Amino acid sequence: MSADVDVVIVGAGAAGLAAAKAAQGRGLTFHLIEAAHRIGGRAYTEEMAPGMPMDLGCHWMHSASLNPFPAIADRLGFHYRRDGAWRMNGFMGARRLTEAEHAEVHRGMAGNYAAIAKAAARGEDVAVSEVMDLDHPWVALHAYWFSLGTSHDPDEISTIDVDAYNDTDENWPVREGYGALVAGWGADVPVTLNAAATRIRWGSGGVVVETVKGNIAGRRLLLTVSTNLLASGRIAFDPPLPDWKLAAAGALPLGVHNRIGILLKRNPFGPEAPTSATLMLDGEMPIATQLRPFGYDYVVGVTGGRHGAWLERAGAAASVDYLTERLVGAFGSDIRAALSTRSIVTAWAGDPWTLGSYSSASPGASDQRAVLARPIDDILFFAGEACSVEFAGTAHGAYLTAVAAVEGMAGL
Repeated sequence: MSADVDVVIVGAGAAGLAAAKAAQGRGLTFHLIEAAHRIGGRAYTEEMAPGMPMDLGCHWMHSASLNPFPAIADRLGFHYRRDGAWRMNGFMGARRLTEAEHAEVHRGMAGNYAAIAKAAARGEDVAVSEVMDLDHPWVALHAYWFSLGTSHDPDEISTIDVDAYNDTDENWPVREGYGALVAGWGADVPVTLNAAATRIRWGSGGVVVETVKGNIAGRRLLLTVSTNLLASGRIAFDPPLPDWKLAAAGALPLGVHNRIGILLKRNPFGPEAPTSATLMLDGEMPIATQLRPFGYDYVVGVTGGRHGAWLERAGAAASVDYLTERLVGAFGSDIRAALSTRSIVTAWAGDPWTLGSYSSASPGASDQRAVLARPIDDILFFAGEACSVEFAGTAHGAYLTAVAAVEGMAGL
């Protein structure tokens, strides 16, 4: 194999872009390829209408004081809120929950996290559903919150993995869009788009990545694709990846976290309406909403876990109807006249280049993030949110693992 560059980077999401910039900083040559038509991966902003950005993927700068993206936002002139991204403001139908009910909801969730922490401290890598309070009157809401935070339902996620997440309770939304921020930050990185990797040949002499646009040779490879894509076998490896690496990818599956946006013809909520609300109907799955975020004339509802996957399979129209009916339940039928026919509905499980939203460790598999990140023969390196123990499921987790991977290469 003839090594044309020091490292071939596969995937131009937050991890791949961070790796390219880190390689530049260390004087390493690289070739960055991306299967899609754009950079950013699961950081993606579209416009609901001209001048109204809406994030389709990551949308909060989580653990902001430990996150490199606020400083990047400052440098690039982006704007963000520091006052927290979301408040519950619960509605059961048209009835707004009382302060006592809100307190009961939050005490129950705090109790769940305390039980998770105790189980993790004992080394019990079990399903969250085994330790959470399933008899709590607001358990359905608690389960829904877990599905948003992890993209999976409580019976599918590891206590130790949930407990390992470093949450500083600083979740800052970006006015221009987090996806737009990542794309703006990565705009100066050379990348070959529409270049899906189909086969990777590797060995002591380096790597050759076969793509639809030709072959690329390098001394080493950094793979930043999602675990679902890696486990799918859509990229062939010659020789094959070892079983332990494929098992790690399979133990860290991507679930679903989808967003439903509807453009408003006018503001139907009035000056006293909350900017976020969790809408519930008896016996049905809740939905967290943002009502005119940053003053933009649209609403967004968020779905996750199995229910989010079911709605995705049902189609965009079913998702819009689901959000519409809950808005009507909370704010009255007159709101229908304020909803336009313009909508954006994400379908991350069906995205061909990610096959899901973000990863969670299955019960008993919390140690597999470190295994996924482990290089193979100092030739194949891995990065991405699924490789992050502390910041799984986040853009900055992907960023930090990529920088660490490049530092590891540079030290060889």
